Amino acid sequence: MKKTKRYKIHVTKGDFVQVITGDEKGKVGKVVKVLPRVSKVIVENINIKIKHIKPNDKVDTGKIIKLEKPIHSSNVMLHSQETQTASRYGYQITNSTNTKNSKQRFFKKTKEIIT
Repeated sequence: MKKTKRYKIHVTKGDFVQVITGDEKGKVGKVVKVLPRVSKVIVENINIKIKHIKPNDKVDTGKIIKLEKPIHSSNVMLHSQETQTASRYGYQITNSTNTKNSKQRFFKKTKEIIT
């Protein structure tokens, strides 16, 4: 059985991202779901597609459903809500009073900590 590769994705669920390429370029949204096996993310109110469902025995009438489709993770960039800018991220190790150090993400452009 062949194992599927899991890609490292630079965004996590709950992050705000800005689309940097494609039809939705410039739009900002919140990451709803991360799909690491296909290196894609689903962003709230971005890449909405319409699906038509025909009527059948279970459903009396047809429906039109709007779905948020995944976009490739390379087409999004982390977005700062405070400064309204998109930026790459880095890791910063902070010394805390405890014996353990904590690793936090930060925006490289503004040096703001990502929460």
